[in-house]
Amino acid sequence: MSPLPRAVARFNRKVLNHVTTPIASWLPGFGVVVHRGRRSGRTYRTPVNVFPTSHGYVVALTYGPGADWVRNVAAAGGCVLHTGRRHLHLTEPRVFHDESRRDTPLVVRRILGLTGVADFLELRLAPGTGADDR
Repeated sequence: MSPLPRAVARFNRKVLNHVTTPIASWLPGFGVVVHRGRRSGRTYRTPVNVFPTSHGYVVALTYGPGADWVRNVAAAGGCVLHTGRRHLHLTEPRVFHDESRRDTPLVVRRILGLTGVADFLELRLAPGTGADDR
């Protein structure tokens, strides 16, 4: 079950994502995950809440770990993240549950807590992508 209702997810996918995707990579705490459909092979761009860690990035799974884009990234073994002017290759996707939301800034932690988000996707920087590339 996702923390946010499926109706919200459908609206965001059909309407809001088209508006936010062009600017999401420039907003603090946001990025765009570029991934390939596991069945269609089509390339998708999904705006996400993303936070740097010492080894890569953590993405808040506001629609839960069963979201199509999460399953696409898991099936492919990684994705590309556009954040700021950077295009980072990320690998080793791992979904985890964390009620403390420790990898997020305090303000975001509280908002995620209010909305019931406690699932995250951890991704590591691909070899050859240094921490300086962030």
